[in-house]
Amino acid sequence: MSLLEDLKINVRSFDPGDLEVIKQITVEAFSGVSIDEAAELAFGPINGRDWKWRKARHIDADVAREVDGILVAESDQGEVVGYITSWQDTEAGIGYIPNLAFVPAWRGRGLGRLLIQLVLDRFRESGLSHAKIETLAQNDVGHHLYTSIGFREVARQAHFFADLSHDQADDQLDRDLNESD
Repeated sequence: MSLLEDLKINVRSFDPGDLEVIKQITVEAFSGVSIDEAAELAFGPINGRDWKWRKARHIDADVAREVDGILVAESDQGEVVGYITSWQDTEAGIGYIPNLAFVPAWRGRGLGRLLIQLVLDRFRESGLSHAKIETLAQNDVGHHLYTSIGFREVARQAHFFADLSHDQADDQLDRDLNESD
């Protein structure tokens, strides 16, 4: 019996009616491992919007970029329980996986691995030579999953935000001048 049959899960293509539930899953799943949330912790809501609004917009971007690269996992009752987004740069030979998330009750059952494998198969069928997925350093679950599938960490990246409501450089210059007086 396959994992899909065992778990009574159907994996299908994205439907526009999935958008709002996928955004909800995204916001819940990325709590604690979102660059947008970290920025909000440092600066508060930005432009009158919270991090959840900004993170949900990433799904809009994924849909606009390559809607055929989105797979949805649903239970045998028709409930959307997770998804994966992907897109292909065929000229570069690289497939990208920007987002992968599940509702809490369906995490830890092998579905993330399954969806990634399905996307990697699609990349191979398209003639791509490499795949890229990113995660934050604090996402231990993601690190474990991705390396267990064959992804290798090749770099770490720092994310910086600046408050543009006033000129930080001028403030630093003023402090420096005052200290030298």
